[in-house]
Amino acid sequence: MALSIGKSAPAFSLASTSGNTLSFSKDLQGKSFILYFYPKDFTPGCTAEACEFRDQFEAFRELEIPVFGISRDSIESHLKFKAAHKLPFELLSDPDGKVCKAYDALIPLIKMPKRVTYLIDDSGKIAGVFSEMFESKGHINAMLKKLKK
Repeated sequence: MALSIGKSAPAFSLASTSGNTLSFSKDLQGKSFILYFYPKDFTPGCTAEACEFRDQFEAFRELEIPVFGISRDSIESHLKFKAAHKLPFELLSDPDGKVCKAYDALIPLIKMPKRVTYLIDDSGKIAGVFSEMFESKGHINAMLKKLKK
């Protein structure tokens, strides 16, 4: 089960495809943003989800909401995935799964990230959540609907 709306979003600091480390407390404090967790680069469902975020990216940009994808894949894998699908947003690497676990986005026994998307508001709280492992397009639609309210 995903984290609840209104709960404080867990802090994190992860390597990014930008070449830098992205820190919640340093880089995202006071900003709203989307974090979407996904199982694995280059798998059909994850590719469809990433491409849907890419295709709807302008809507998020107009709302000034950055998007970040997180999985346990390496930065090297993320860079290939990002280039292959022309993704305009950063991917973050969580190799040990600690951030996935903190966001209740890790399947316990197999240690694979779940498909869950969070909208974090400018006060650092969970403002929206969509958790559906087999419905990649629903994540984007749910976040856009929440943001346009």
